[in-house]
Amino acid sequence: MKQPTRFKLEARPHIPESLSRLAELSNDLFYSWDHEARSLYARIDPVLWRQVEHNPKLFLRRVAQHRLNEVSEDRAFLAEYRRILSAYDAYLDAAPGPEITDRLDPQNALVAYFCAEFGFHESFPIYSGGLGILAGDHCKAASDLAMPFVAVGLLYQQGYFIQSIDAQGQQIARYRSHFSEDLPISRVMSDGKPLQVSVPFPGRTVYAQAWEARVGHIRLYLLDTHVAENSSADRELTLQLYGGDETTRISQEMLLGIGGTRVLRALGLEPTAWHINEGHAAFQILERCSSLVQAGLDFEAAIEATAASTLFTTHTPVAAGHDIFPRELLLTMLGEYLDAAGLNAAQVFDLGATSAGDAFNMTTLGLRGSRFHNGVSRIHGGVASRMEGGIWPQIPAEENPIGYITNGVHVPTFLAPEWSSLFDIQAPTWRSELRNPAFWQFVDRVPDYHFWSIHKALKQQMGDYVARHLSRQHRRNGTGHSVTERMTRDLISQEKDLLVVGFARRFATYKRATLIFSDLERLQRLLNDPERPVLLIFAGKAHPKDRPGQQLIKVIHDLSMRPEFIGRVILLENYDQAMARRLLSGVDVWLNNPEYPKEASGTSGEKAALNGALNLSVLDGWWAEGYDGTNGWAITPRDLSHDQEFRNQEEARDLLDLLEFEVAPLYYDRLSQGYSKHWVRRSKAAMKTIIPRFNSQRMVMDYVEKYYEPATRQASRFTSDNGRLATELARWKQRIRQHWDGVSLTVVGEVQMQCLHDCEMTVKVAAQLNGLRPEDVRVECLVAPGNAGPEEQEIPESFILAFDEDKDGLSLFSLVMSPPFPGLQILTLRAYPYHDGLSHPLEMGYMVWV
Repeated sequence: MKQPTRFKLEARPHIPESLSRLAELSNDLFYSWDHEARSLYARIDPVLWRQVEHNPKLFLRRVAQHRLNEVSEDRAFLAEYRRILSAYDAYLDAAPGPEITDRLDPQNALVAYFCAEFGFHESFPIYSGGLGILAGDHCKAASDLAMPFVAVGLLYQQGYFIQSIDAQGQQIARYRSHFSEDLPISRVMSDGKPLQVSVPFPGRTVYAQAWEARVGHIRLYLLDTHVAENSSADRELTLQLYGGDETTRISQEMLLGIGGTRVLRALGLEPTAWHINEGHAAFQILERCSSLVQAGLDFEAAIEATAASTLFTTHTPVAAGHDIFPRELLLTMLGEYLDAAGLNAAQVFDLGATSAGDAFNMTTLGLRGSRFHNGVSRIHGGVASRMEGGIWPQIPAEENPIGYITNGVHVPTFLAPEWSSLFDIQAPTWRSELRNPAFWQFVDRVPDYHFWSIHKALKQQMGDYVARHLSRQHRRNGTGHSVTERMTRDLISQEKDLLVVGFARRFATYKRATLIFSDLERLQRLLNDPERPVLLIFAGKAHPKDRPGQQLIKVIHDLSMRPEFIGRVILLENYDQAMARRLLSGVDVWLNNPEYPKEASGTSGEKAALNGALNLSVLDGWWAEGYDGTNGWAITPRDLSHDQEFRNQEEARDLLDLLEFEVAPLYYDRLSQGYSKHWVRRSKAAMKTIIPRFNSQRMVMDYVEKYYEPATRQASRFTSDNGRLATELARWKQRIRQHWDGVSLTVVGEVQMQCLHDCEMTVKVAAQLNGLRPEDVRVECLVAPGNAGPEEQEIPESFILAFDEDKDGLSLFSLVMSPPFPGLQILTLRAYPYHDGLSHPLEMGYMVWV
């Protein structure tokens, strides 16, 4: 029988005048982190609020008229409505504090932040995972600080995929289109028309329209190609996040980098610092260079001027996470753009060329086209320095220009409302003290029973949520009701209080989701211990093309359905921010066991710790900095010299040992009140040590101090006087490259081997500069303690040798110094190119040693 056509009709209500600002709130992503703003919609109709997946704009279109009429006359609701609006207005009226204004002049400075994805809230699905959540948190913190900041991304019609897991444990990816009227965005207008930009593509021009999302104090601009001027194929270039093939990926990155820069220009915005968050947006470097070339600079000077104001952040120590395009594809895709932009294809290709020379690496472009660079944790900064060390071939990895800023998370977004309410009572100024570790000692003053009662309530809410979610999943798959009941019985029980361990993140193989299943017999005994039972909850997506990652999901699904693990292992589908908030605030322990050192940061553990959950994690990413022995448990990664199978076995044994002999006994060490005093002490330690150190306000202020302010300063220097410094520096670098191979150093006489601790000694060096001038180089003596053990990392003292004279074709440099350390010390002598215009003293990558 032929199916009838179904037509959709949406009967929209009139919003009463007394509630008119609900629409305004729904169009500002302020709601994504303000629990109270969201609660207004939930109070009107909690069932509909769940049905529209917490989307305020959709909610206001579908809510029943009678409910709006009722609450418009409800005094209690109106009082709460006015109070929340008053707080919203006060937030928007707040001016930046001196920590911002002393570094970035709000009238003249502007930071532009480019990223391929932004994760603000589940109602705005243009993100896939960690990178997007981090970008969203970065924007939220920038808004909280009221800093001069603008963000740029792409608006995907379908976003990332929606995940279901079938009865066989197979991941099913499906996509759903999102209409602009459903999202917290508005079309950007120019002269009464929608603002569009164009980007040259092979044989055609692709047009993109611009959208604006309000994020409190700041704005996010998004591009999409779903416009009439484009072909049907080009309209789908912004269809899916991380979808399609290489051609789709490079097309999206052209739109983001080139088109995004053109949108800012069309809006009259002139950023002073440009932040490229991962390589997807690195083509902005070419567009900005093009503008300078057309203004009269040559390509080398344009690169210097562009790079001097640019920060590049790399997020992944996994090689597969970096976009690399074949030479032919890159030159084909960029060909017409480069011709129109006045850029030389060979010069552009060299900016991103890999060591083999036959491919183009977007991370390499980002690094060569910027002068400020960072990883996202201390360990990752070191890993990135080694991975990308070829860009600075003669510089020791630990000294090359890649630094680090450890990621943080947005506390108001991920802190459960119950904890926020407690903090409001105990320490009302806590929101302005997020960067003050001493302030957070107040957590110890919270009575243990009160602290535990909040955690218990959140855990119960999580249990109910998981049971509902799992029941829907099982009903669709035809799973028997008895299985579902057995699986969730203990989780929602008011009598039982199981130790709940959560693991939720992207299912990539290096994250080792199945590590805990390495010894099934032992795990079964541990989870089903009648005195100290444990329940494991897993959630996460694998990329649709990542077959090994999808196999991990199937393995966990199959184990969760085995009789001995039913009710002790749960696998949830379609992990998103709504589920994350429930799990992060409700679990007792957050598990993370990546393959060291492949976890760049791993911020989900930070979000769990905000809510008092205890991390049980490998010492990688942020946890290597956050763990202090009192605030969770650590798995020490085995030395990389061992093979991977051995490391997996040993680290799995550590994980099970900790769970069996430390975590579970501590959790079940109950007092007569029904909770473990020692557990509460450790949970409080997690909160007070991690909240002030690993929040996004601290992170963004680190960026301001270490990168945005210096980049803004360099931008001013390099753009003044028609780019005179950029041209001068480009010429100087060209001369250095031509002559450096012939530069060498030798010691004049002998370096003194012994002296008294308060004596002075003289060091002399002769430099063969091969046609360079003495002022072109810096000659340096490094002195390090000689008694340090192999595990100790002593920072050497640095002393600059002064130029004395040119003699016999050599340049002589000398230094008079006193030994900076007691006892044995090691001296090394080196030289590197130096110019006052350099953003980093070692950015050229050249160095010679005696």
